[in-house]
Order: sequence, then structure tokens, then C-alpha cells
Amino acid sequence: MREYSTPATVEIPQSARLTDVVFERAAREPGTVIMRRRDPGAGGGGWQDVTARRFADDVMALAKGLMAAGIAGGDRVALMSRTRYEWTVADYAIWSAGAATVPIYETSSAEQVEWILADSGARALIAETPAHLQTAAESLAAVPHVTRVWQIESPAAPAGPGEDSAGLAVPGRPVPVQPLAELAAAGAGVSDDEVHQRRQSRHAADLATIIYTSGTTGRPKGCALTHANLLADVRNIIHGWLPAIGHTPSVASLLPDLASFQPTFILAVPRVFEKVYNGAEQQASASPVRSRIFQASARTAIAWSRASGTGTAAAGAGPGALLRLQHALFDRLVYAKLRGAVGGQVRYAVSGGAPLGERLGHFFRGAGITVLEGYGLTESSAAATVNQPDHIKIGTVGRPVPAASVRIAGDGEIFLAGPNIFSGYWQNEAATAEVMADGWLRTGDMGEVDEDGFLRVTGRKKELIVTAGGKNVAPAVLEDRIRAHPLVSQVLVVGDGRPYVASLITLDEESVEIWKAKFPHLQGATTAELTEAPELLAELQGAVDDANKAVSRAEAVRRFRVLPGDFTEQSGHLTPSLKVRRNVILKDFAGDVEALYS
Repeated sequence: MREYSTPATVEIPQSARLTDVVFERAAREPGTVIMRRRDPGAGGGGWQDVTARRFADDVMALAKGLMAAGIAGGDRVALMSRTRYEWTVADYAIWSAGAATVPIYETSSAEQVEWILADSGARALIAETPAHLQTAAESLAAVPHVTRVWQIESPAAPAGPGEDSAGLAVPGRPVPVQPLAELAAAGAGVSDDEVHQRRQSRHAADLATIIYTSGTTGRPKGCALTHANLLADVRNIIHGWLPAIGHTPSVASLLPDLASFQPTFILAVPRVFEKVYNGAEQQASASPVRSRIFQASARTAIAWSRASGTGTAAAGAGPGALLRLQHALFDRLVYAKLRGAVGGQVRYAVSGGAPLGERLGHFFRGAGITVLEGYGLTESSAAATVNQPDHIKIGTVGRPVPAASVRIAGDGEIFLAGPNIFSGYWQNEAATAEVMADGWLRTGDMGEVDEDGFLRVTGRKKELIVTAGGKNVAPAVLEDRIRAHPLVSQVLVVGDGRPYVASLITLDEESVEIWKAKFPHLQGATTAELTEAPELLAELQGAVDDANKAVSRAEAVRRFRVLPGDFTEQSGHLTPSLKVRRNVILKDFAGDVEALYS
């Protein structure tokens, strides 16, 4: 058993609460810009500054409205919306009213919404769009304790079925719907002092939020996080005030938003970085000369990053003179353009949610964007470990954040401990007991801790494949390597109880369209028709062969099958956080799996 802990830099007093920072900063630095929100008057392409004072005023007004509407201390309020400024205002307003937030993924089905509202006992719902309201209308009949509904966006079209201007037509009872702006105005009779008294009645140990894990199996469980849990994570990681923050609602608008916002820091899942790299590689492949330049630049970036060291010991010689010269040349030819695609100002990014992989980590660091990979779960208030600019080991997820500890059990499972670990699953003692052991959280992930305290995640405990020959195979190693190919979108390695390891592969349609330009006879082919094209299979075989270099012969992928469509959240094959639902895919594509062993 190996264990590593990082001392706390900040202790969280029992009197602390999440809302303090909003009003303290407004009092100290009222004119400081802390956020930038989409400017509706600029055609959606501009950004409007939000000062600390303005944000505090918006939070205060909405908190008054919630209190006037009867929301009491300890109540739960559900919030179903995409990422946007109003989401953050509502979150802090709910806390300021003494209540707890219950976030609901905006893509959730009516059945999922019903379960979350029922299990959490939410008294009210804030929904973003008419479509979200329609989804909620299908579930509200079964949750009579939800008596109030507010909408962030005003309907742009006449009311649809089940909805009218006064509210939702729920069987057995009408549920009034009020615009969120009107809710804020309705709280004019509540004083500032009343809000401050209410928010100060909550303390560090009180419930702040119930986040339902999207999960890859079964019904979502509600992770109950306290004010102390979240504050322990934030205050121990971030010292001083945050820079100005912007919100973007979807991946589809991400690159245009990055270009106009010009951030200095990005927080994203690995798929975003894969798309940036693959897009640049595919664009370069249109010309043999540009393709050779890009490939040489990628090798140089990776070599430069490897030679630059980790920051955990003496720097050593660093990149040599020739490598520095090559790096400077490719910085002008390639890296600067890549940085420009994400706004031109990004120096650091944090990647979490899934493994990024050493190749991409070194490439982006060499290209001038250091990606600090981290690791955590909803149960650990997000970050449990993270790399730091001056202490980084590419391929690992870093050291424990201050006040946190990591332990590797005898079977290789990762355990976590610290003040950021959740208080348990909401009203589910049995599920809590399954994951907690003497104050340690059983993560279900497998990993290793090196002599410097850096954690490397090697796979999921429940996803270990045991072949018919008794060989244990961690699919993540193979999946990450194959998915690194620009033509690949998703990969699922199979082989449990089978004679050998195989995989299902889906295609990245954007990259495939660019790749097809090399083959005139494939121009009109659909994705489904391409699945058997010899040219495509040969390209993908190269990706599989490269992945097999990382494992033993017994663990290598012997066969693969290309599927005609991608795994998506809408199809039920990905979670809202883009994790693969392995059991659902194995069920839906059982015939394809059988074909791999026929």
C-alpha cells in the first residue's frame, strides 16, 4: 500500500459559507471585472463586462425573489440549464436564500428529471428554455412537492402542447411558470439584511448542493456536498481572486467563443484537445508539404517538452541548441496558429474527466499551451489531484491537492481522503457504505503513485477485462492510444471471457471528410459505406498497431470493427460528461461484438 498527502494551505472555519466571497469582493473591489457575459446587443458575438458589484446585485435580487416565493433555509431548488451567466447567478442566489442547488443536465430525459426531482425533494425548478420546461412537464405530475417553476429564457414562440402563458398543464394541477427576471423583481419587499441573515444562517457543514452522478450504469445517485467540501477544494487550490470568467453553452460554439473571448486559461475535457490537434493535423494533410511540416512540428514539440523536465528536480541541460532552433522555427510556422485557434492568449489549461495521454500532453506543452492534467470525482468535490505549472509530470494526473491524500490499495484501487470528500449519497446509506472505508473514498479507479507523489490512473476496476486465457487487460491504455488517431472518435475494447482482445471503433466525421479527399473514388461514400473500405481499414490498422506497442502480446487488439455511427449522449452511449457507457454499448452492439469472434 502506497500513500501520499499534501498539507493544507487553508483551514475552513465552521462559520464559512460559499456566498461570503460574492459580497466581500463587491465591498472591497466593486469595479473589478469578474465575469464577461454574452452581449445580446452585439449579435451574440461580443462580451459584456460584469463587475463584482453588478454580480452581487444580481445575486441579491434573485435571492430576495426566492425568499419572497417561499424558499426556506434547507430547501432544495433544481436548476436545469446549459452553462451560462444566469446559471452562476442562480446558484449563488439559491445559496444566499439558505437553500441547496440540485443541478440537472440540460440533456436529461423526462424520466431522469422525474427521478432527480423526486429523490432530492426539490421544492422548485429553474429551467432555461421552453424545451426544458416541456421535459419537466412530463415529470411534474409525479413530484407534487415541486410547486414553483421559473424560466431563464422567455418563450420566442407561442406556447406549445402542455404549456401556456400562465404555466404548465400538469395532470391534476396547474404549475405556474414565471420568468426569472420577474422573480427577481418580485423580491423588492425583502431587505438586504434579511438576505444576509438567511445566508449567514448556513455554515460550513450545511448542504450546498446535490449533484446526481450521470453514471455509466444504473440510476443516478445524489452526491451531497457541503459548503466546507467545496470551499476546501477551492481555497486550497486557488490563492487570491479568480480572473474574469466567461461561459459558453456548447461544444459547437466553443472555438468561436474562445477566439472572441481570448482566455488565458481553459478548463476542458480531453476530447476538446483531441479535436484541436486532429483538426490541425487534418488541415495540414491536404498538402504533402504541409503534412510533413506538421508532423515534424509535432515531433519537435514532444521532444522539446520531454527535454524541458518536470519541475520536481534540477532542470538539467534542457533542450539542446538544435532542438531550440527547430522549436523556434515551428513556433512561427505551426504553434502560433494553433494558439490563435483558441484565442491566442492561452498559456495554461486543465484537462479532466478522462485521460489525456502523454503524446497530446507533450505536444501541447511544446506548442506553448501547458495542459495540467487533473483527477477527481463528483464525490471529491471535483479536483483531488492536479499537476502544477512548476511541478508537472506529463502522463500523470499530478499530486494530491492541498489537504488531500491518495492511497493505493493492495489490489491497485485508488482511495481518496480529505475535507473535500463528500458527506455521502443523499438518503442512501447503503450506497455510501459501499464507497467509504474508514474515512477513505473508494474510487473504483486503478492507479499508481510514484516516489514524488504523482498519481497515474491506469483504468477502471470494474472495466478490467479478463480473457478466456486468464489475462487481465486494462482497456483504457489501448483505447486512449487508438482514439489519438485523427480519424477515430470513440473506441471500446472488448474481450471479457473471450479468446483474444478486440475493439469497436467509431469515426470522427469531420476528419473523415478531409481524409476522403485523398481518394477520388471514396468522395461520395457515406460513413456506413466506408466501414469496409480497404483504405480506411489500413489507416485504422496503423492506429491499432501503434496502440499494441504499449501492451504485451496477450493484451494486444487482434481484430477491430468500424461502426456506421458514432457513440453520442443522445443515443445513450455516452454520459453527459462524455464517458462511454460500456454496458449499454455491449448490449446495443452485441451482434458486432459476436462478429469479432466469428
